[in-house]
Amino acid sequence: MTSALFTPITLRTTTFRNRLWVPAMCQYSAENYDGMPGPWHLVHLGSFARGGAGAIVTEATAVVPEGRISPQDLGLWNDAQRDAFRPIIDFVHTQGAKIGVQLAHAGRKASTPRTWEPQNGTLSEDEHGWPIVGPSAIAFDGYDTPRALSTDEVDGVVEAFVRGAVRSQQAGFDFVELHAAHGYLMHQFLSPLSNERTDRFGGSLENRARIVLDAVRGIRAATGPDFPILVRFSGTDWVEGGWDEHETATVAAWAVEAGADLFDISSGGIAASAVIPVGPGYQVPLAASVRSDADVPTGAVGLILTPQQAEEIVESGQSDVVFVGREFLRDPHFALRAAFELGDDLDYYPQQYHRAPFHAAPVAL
Repeated sequence: MTSALFTPITLRTTTFRNRLWVPAMCQYSAENYDGMPGPWHLVHLGSFARGGAGAIVTEATAVVPEGRISPQDLGLWNDAQRDAFRPIIDFVHTQGAKIGVQLAHAGRKASTPRTWEPQNGTLSEDEHGWPIVGPSAIAFDGYDTPRALSTDEVDGVVEAFVRGAVRSQQAGFDFVELHAAHGYLMHQFLSPLSNERTDRFGGSLENRARIVLDAVRGIRAATGPDFPILVRFSGTDWVEGGWDEHETATVAAWAVEAGADLFDISSGGIAASAVIPVGPGYQVPLAASVRSDADVPTGAVGLILTPQQAEEIVESGQSDVVFVGREFLRDPHFALRAAFELGDDLDYYPQQYHRAPFHAAPVAL
């Protein structure tokens, strides 16, 4: 049999072998503060490809140095970083998976410690930090107040996203994902809770969405008609008066017209006070709502923990793909195990592991 989860999906001219994808998960492991991927990233990302994932998205990768979440984040603002990604991409491709880069700018949530380090707000320059920026001079709780970007500087950020996408295509990535979620810069523009601008990037929904739409249009023009563009949205701020799933659906429909192809629907991140009903599959209804209301392809993410749960999400039409994070961290071969549990006989099980198949008794030595 072939389950819905292991049915291929095509975006533009790129076909993905299945619909079980690995989302961006920050590793904070560019230890020289230079945005360069290294051996950790090769093993980390490569293990998911070996383990049967259909697609893998790199962690948030900054388009400018001041766009990093932490000083140890990856970057794609220069050609040396582009070239350092190539061995990782090449290995992923040898395993039959696709790989994309999540292009990001953290805005007012930049220049922070790694998540396992003491959380003391915005880092100082002595701590390898830098001054932060945002759409408006409104601080995230516990962080420094950002400097509001000028209109010309916002245009410059859009250009940086386009340059990052061009470098990603040159490096061999199969697609890009724009990070417009989790309270980072693009989301800060989208949400009225963090955007009080009065220029063409503030006020109306169309203006607040302009940075995302301009970036999509620019990337589509620069990379051509065949390069898939994903956008990660927070489907809701979980705060009254904030960004919600109806605005997400509206902007997603506009983004398709601008050249985007699929929307990865997460939630939250704009307000520390948000009360989020975390539980298995808690964000899946947001992906389903956006998919239905905007008639666009979506990906569901958020505590998707079992093969059966992932299969039901895709088979029932709640989303077109599922992004599974924690289970892939616990078991990089989660996709191979899922196929076994769902009764799929894959032809991309690593030959080097033939003595330990999921689908048969152990082979005698």
